[in-house]
Amino acid sequence: MITRKRLATGACALLAALAVGLFPTSAAADDGPAAADSAKEAPKVELVLDVSGSMRARDIDGQTRMAAAKQAFNEVLDAVPQEVRLGIRTLGADYAGQDRKRGCEDTRQLYPVGPLDRTEAKTAVATLAPTGWTPIGPALLGAAEDLKGGDATKRIVLITDGEDTCAPLDPCEVARDIAAQGIHLVIDTLGLVPDVKTRRQLMCIAEATGGTYTSVHRTEELSGRVRQLVDRAADPVVTPVATNGAERCAGAPTLQPGLYTDRQVIGRHRWYRVDVLPGQELRASVSIAADRAVNDDYGVLLRAVTVHGREIVRGSEAGDGRTDVISTGLRYPKKENDEALDDDTKPAAETVCLQVSNSFSAPPSVKTTPGMPVELAIDVVDGPDSASDVASFGLGRGWWLLGALVVAGFLGGLIWGWLSRWRVAVWRTH
Repeated sequence: MITRKRLATGACALLAALAVGLFPTSAAADDGPAAADSAKEAPKVELVLDVSGSMRARDIDGQTRMAAAKQAFNEVLDAVPQEVRLGIRTLGADYAGQDRKRGCEDTRQLYPVGPLDRTEAKTAVATLAPTGWTPIGPALLGAAEDLKGGDATKRIVLITDGEDTCAPLDPCEVARDIAAQGIHLVIDTLGLVPDVKTRRQLMCIAEATGGTYTSVHRTEELSGRVRQLVDRAADPVVTPVATNGAERCAGAPTLQPGLYTDRQVIGRHRWYRVDVLPGQELRASVSIAADRAVNDDYGVLLRAVTVHGREIVRGSEAGDGRTDVISTGLRYPKKENDEALDDDTKPAAETVCLQVSNSFSAPPSVKTTPGMPVELAIDVVDGPDSASDVASFGLGRGWWLLGALVVAGFLGGLIWGWLSRWRVAVWRTH
């Protein structure tokens, strides 16, 4: 029992050391004035509901898709957090004719984005009846306009049972254009009993803005997922800041610790600058989302170089088409100044140039603009004792504990093996 307790204590200590080394506490991105302003502004969510004729289908819990959606909406409206500013937009709710032009303009805001009056919102939803076309693209444009303005987190939750019927305004391209505006807007999509084409289109819309896609076959699934997405908007983890990288380091923006989003054209470079003081460590990572049909075999490269072009360190990763997001990262500990400085003299920071490159390619039919979504995470923390310290590999002082445990395990194994052999020898003797 004592041995087991000691082993458990050692395991817990190892996990704690690994956690401290791999997940440093440096939420500098949340300490800036921009993050503080964003936290004060109430999050905005708009629910976009398909009210087209196909919503008459009776295949969700023995009722029509429209009835299931109304029931789910009532449950969601009862659970909306007080701080969320919620709105509702419809598509295909008013025009039942055959005029394609009019049918593709059939989207309107049913309930304005703002403080929620639950009774009024429920009454508005109760009046809906399956009617017309499925103009998803125009509805997304309208919802983005409804949520426009401010630095709050913004979320569109699209609920539909079919693919868009108003091409060539491709809703996937609409979602990419919305993402390229850098307004921190995420689109989540839910497909009601979707077919293959609908599922592909809704997945493309969600992936273009960093959102999620969910297939729904039951009323409980619909209400639960929508509530989850609304709650997620109310308590976001981090709000990325839109930035524009440059084609060379000289004109690149200087980034503070935080999370940033950008767009990168296939085969082009993006440059950013970060200032690192002596004794600090730069930690950077980049993720690029393949939000369109790209060819297999691709890669992403993140390089840290000096302003004179000398490479300091690099990170790279390759993919083969099995994932929609590819990421890599790097770490650069800057050594302390050897010469002591006066109390009134601040140490000079080194400007590190970060280069993001990709080796994606796409068929001629695939648009290259806007560029693919890029997410760049920057952190600057107190560095290890020296640039060659093993702590720079990520485990910090946990390396010493890990080494001690390895040695203890090795010695324990030798002793156990010796005792086992001794017991066998004694058994054979007797």
